[in-house]
Amino acid sequence: MHLPHQRGPLHHLPDTPEAYDAVLAGVTEQALARLTPEGNLEHPDCVDDIGDTSLGVTSLLALAHRRTKDPRLPEAVLRSLRFHLRERVYTQDNPGYPNLKVRNRGLPYARYVLEPGAHPIGDWPSTVWALLQLVNVLETTDDLIDDELRAELVELGHGYWRWLTEATFFNPQEAGNQAIGCVVGGLMLAGHLPSPEAETVRDRALSLYADEIRAHRVPDRGALLPPEHGGAYDNNYGPISLSFLAQAHRVSGEDVFGEDGDTLARYIDARLTTGGFDIGGPRYSEQHSGFESVLGLRYFGRRIGADIGRYRGDTRWGRHAVKPDGGLDGHFAFMLVWQIQDTTPWHRAPSGTPSRHQLRAGNVSVAFDTRMTPSLIEAANTYILPAAVNRQHGFGPVIDGFLLCRPMGEVRVRDVHAEGLTAKLVTKPVVGRDHVLRHVRSLYVTDGTSLWMTVAVEKLPGTPYLLAGLPYAADDGDRVRRTATAQVTAAGELRLTHPEPDRPDHFDARTDTTQEQAAFALAADPRGHGNPDEGWRHLVASTALEAGPAPGAPADLHVFAVRYGGVGPFTPEFGQTRDGLTVRTESFTATIGDPAGDATGEPPLTLGG
Repeated sequence: MHLPHQRGPLHHLPDTPEAYDAVLAGVTEQALARLTPEGNLEHPDCVDDIGDTSLGVTSLLALAHRRTKDPRLPEAVLRSLRFHLRERVYTQDNPGYPNLKVRNRGLPYARYVLEPGAHPIGDWPSTVWALLQLVNVLETTDDLIDDELRAELVELGHGYWRWLTEATFFNPQEAGNQAIGCVVGGLMLAGHLPSPEAETVRDRALSLYADEIRAHRVPDRGALLPPEHGGAYDNNYGPISLSFLAQAHRVSGEDVFGEDGDTLARYIDARLTTGGFDIGGPRYSEQHSGFESVLGLRYFGRRIGADIGRYRGDTRWGRHAVKPDGGLDGHFAFMLVWQIQDTTPWHRAPSGTPSRHQLRAGNVSVAFDTRMTPSLIEAANTYILPAAVNRQHGFGPVIDGFLLCRPMGEVRVRDVHAEGLTAKLVTKPVVGRDHVLRHVRSLYVTDGTSLWMTVAVEKLPGTPYLLAGLPYAADDGDRVRRTATAQVTAAGELRLTHPEPDRPDHFDARTDTTQEQAAFALAADPRGHGNPDEGWRHLVASTALEAGPAPGAPADLHVFAVRYGGVGPFTPEFGQTRDGLTVRTESFTATIGDPAGDATGEPPLTLGG
């Protein structure tokens, strides 16, 4: 079974002018064949997300005409523009729309669903998208429309802006990508308005970003991020926000958009595996975007010097939105326009700057959450998630059913590079059910092929074990397939356990259920509106790798040693010296300093081959 949405890395898609001309040529032929006598360019099966779709195809045709001067396109552009103005602009309040601040203002807006009162909650983002399609049309039709039509389009755009910022509450879905998109619409619209309206709209757009978006950023993994549907980051919408920040920076030149985009890009780089797989989000867990992310990943990947284009997108949407039959859908077409206009090249090499929340070398990576517990381990082309035991999630020692991974105090991190090895030492003070403070030292070492994890803690009572992860997925060419196994070896006894079946809060990796499906089943709200991250936190137990204590550890310590990837014997040796705990494996020797640390409280680490 393959995961449906995570496919090839987005920077594998050709982005030469010739490649984009071929994309536009395909769009042109589809659109001309579809164009109705009335001028409609919508996909025949389009029901929701419809208010901007015909106009989006129009913007692509206008861009194609600018690049090719195809004589068939001027009439199609004009006919489809008139269709939008006549049939897709609404000025009467949509029955049931809950987010109006004033009623019956007569300002234009776009509908998420054309039927009155049918799912009106989506009208705000649909109007943002319609505004963005419209400003793209204004910027690509210099030789196609007369002054009267241009004035009508500018007036419509200004009306959209006023509906979004005056008639309704701003960003009613608390969706960062929608809110930043609205700001971009205002910044671009300002370029087509006369003074003083232009200055008013631009100033309002910048103040909305500062007061309604930036001031409400959410912390995660050491970064402040635009909030997305109530959370800090979402795998589908987070990279889309990055694209909107890129366009905002391109059109305004304001440093704040570049700085915030750099922050989000570095965050994405830290949480992404080398293979581009990621998981989690307050709206979607695995439904990654495609072309909507390209502009931001390319633009900011170049700025920060990182290969964030390795992000696995849904390449069925690699160029533009499509329906299940593969047919063109104009939704979000403005992103394709912008990525064609922007000529920033991909940066395809990894960043050389160490990140607190990432360990990465070669084909191995570990992404760490805010608590510096692994959120995702990648080794031997397999992706391992935090396992769950007794409603506790993570990696770490387990004693009497209690997982020791939640810090009770400052978490210390030390990065070391030596002799082709990359290592990270994480030292956490933790408290168990017995209220005893213990220091858990977790050493992660990789040579780019294998990952060694060594966990040391003061001697524990009973029969502790190391919760070492949930095998979940593996690379399979340009796809990701489900798995319930991993290439893992332990110094002590290693078990792969599975929870009791047929309970939604027990996740058995041997089934076909995806993490996203399980998370939505446990969420409080319906699929698509619930919070899968919150739902997943209700998981009681999961498939889990459990490693027993390693033999030969110092008498006052429990040491657990696991190797992810790699072949051959794994018989690490341990010793205790004045400098700390020594660990010798087939590939490295390390000394993990005392948890009390050096003169600054930082636990020392030495590493050699």
